[in-house]
Amino acid sequence: MKNFKAVLFDLDGTLLNTLEDLTDAVNATMRHFGYPEHTTAAVRSYVGNGVARLMELSLPGGAADPNFDAASAFYRRTYAAHSEDKTRPYDGVEACVETLAENGIKMAVVSNKPDETTVRLTKKYFPAIDAAAGENEAAGIRRKPAPDMVFRAIEKLGVTPEETVYVGDSEVDILTAHNAGIRVVTVLWGFRDRDELEANGAVCFAETPVELAEMILE
Repeated sequence: MKNFKAVLFDLDGTLLNTLEDLTDAVNATMRHFGYPEHTTAAVRSYVGNGVARLMELSLPGGAADPNFDAASAFYRRTYAAHSEDKTRPYDGVEACVETLAENGIKMAVVSNKPDETTVRLTKKYFPAIDAAAGENEAAGIRRKPAPDMVFRAIEKLGVTPEETVYVGDSEVDILTAHNAGIRVVTVLWGFRDRDELEANGAVCFAETPVELAEMILE
């Protein structure tokens, strides 16, 4: 994987293990509206496509649930207030980011997590990353797997698609990279299992953050 000048990272399941905080916020929402709670394993399978999809999968009535809008708003408030309670970088990820920065690699985060939370968490845990953007469809920037955030990040970093590699952990990330026409590395420490990733077209894997850095810098 030679000649890469920039890396675009997904956030949840790639850089940060956010699953416990996501699960807690989902279940606080379910309790508030009198609905059954969900297991961590279930929430793990629900995340990756933004808040609307998460609520659609979590609420008994899906997108047609009478409390859909209220529950989505409640979830956003709850998660924003508790997004750093249990969230931590995956082991070795901080060192990986630092190694890439030391070697002159430009970096950005593109996430379907709400924009404000994405920016805050990125700045807190990964100050070496140059830019971060989360879900902001109100501004006309479509969420992943649309390539909008990817193209904006590439422009902001001042690189070309050919010089950029996308790193993520889910089928959403694979499709996002495909839609943007850039290479993708899929990490195996995140929210999806290898069989599911391969079924969704993943062919290039990193088993550890050390391996990821080596692949990008080789």
